[in-house]
Amino acid sequence: MAKYEWLSEIEAMVGRQYGRIYAWDRINEAMVRQWCEIMGVDNPLYTDAEYAATTVHGQLVAPPAMLQGWCLAGFGDKKLAPGSTDENPYGVLEVIEKHGYPAVVAVNSNLTFDRYITMGEKLYYTTVLDSVSEEKTTALGTGFFVTLKMTYFSEQPEGQDDEKVGDMMFRVIKFKPAQKPDKPAVKKEAAVRKRPKPAISDDNRFFWEGFEANELRIQECNSCKKLQHPPAPVCMHCHTFDLGYKVTSGKGELYSFVIMHYPHVAPFDSPNPIGLIELEEGVRIPAGLIGLEEGKSPKIGQKVQVEFHTFDGELTLPQFRLVSTKES
Repeated sequence: MAKYEWLSEIEAMVGRQYGRIYAWDRINEAMVRQWCEIMGVDNPLYTDAEYAATTVHGQLVAPPAMLQGWCLAGFGDKKLAPGSTDENPYGVLEVIEKHGYPAVVAVNSNLTFDRYITMGEKLYYTTVLDSVSEEKTTALGTGFFVTLKMTYFSEQPEGQDDEKVGDMMFRVIKFKPAQKPDKPAVKKEAAVRKRPKPAISDDNRFFWEGFEANELRIQECNSCKKLQHPPAPVCMHCHTFDLGYKVTSGKGELYSFVIMHYPHVAPFDSPNPIGLIELEEGVRIPAGLIGLEEGKSPKIGQKVQVEFHTFDGELTLPQFRLVSTKES
């Protein structure tokens, strides 16, 4: 590595050991269960205490593949668990970057496990900068392969040596991206996102067709005369199949609401206020809210009035306008 003078700084860093990075939490059943659910692991050794007691382990253990996950940083920059080192094991990448190698890609990672980890253990790892390669040219670009080795330990009571439980080899390439020939720009027209159309069935057809007539129709039982929403094939009150509908006043009050800020989903506005409306007739219906004053939040119990708006030139939907306290 004698091509560039600045590489002498890199050479001096090779072999350096960095301090401890602790796990945020002791090994615990809740996090193991959640990891198994997400990863689709159904081994009872990890989640069934009665079964685990009958095995050679005599108790629940954590999946070995979780080893790296226990000591990961929290969200955001440099959010390490209390007691962790202030040293940056990846400082070598910053040195390489300032000399013109801005990109980084993980190349490979190998985990080895010395033993199973049991509930209640507290883990940490230390890092050694194992090696930095000579400058290499790859399909990605030109740069250096950087290899780090992390050794994981289980912290033991005072007076006992901490016990090694596994290690990991982690390699990245820090590189200058290869120059690609310029391609003529192709202008693409942005796809127009339309509002999704409802699933219409014989049970709810009257409801959706009512909007075309500027009517808010709620299912009514022809036998007991009670209302229900959403529409169903049978009356939830008297269980008859003899159902019709009633045209409501479209007036009501805000029973509950949520304002969606994220994610932004086209073609809906953002923020996107959605209300649960309690109609004068006593039935609740979810719908979009309009008339929201900027910087103000709706109020539970606030009066609302239905309006019908057509989207994409073909889909008519009800929206409820918030009535100001002065108007109400």
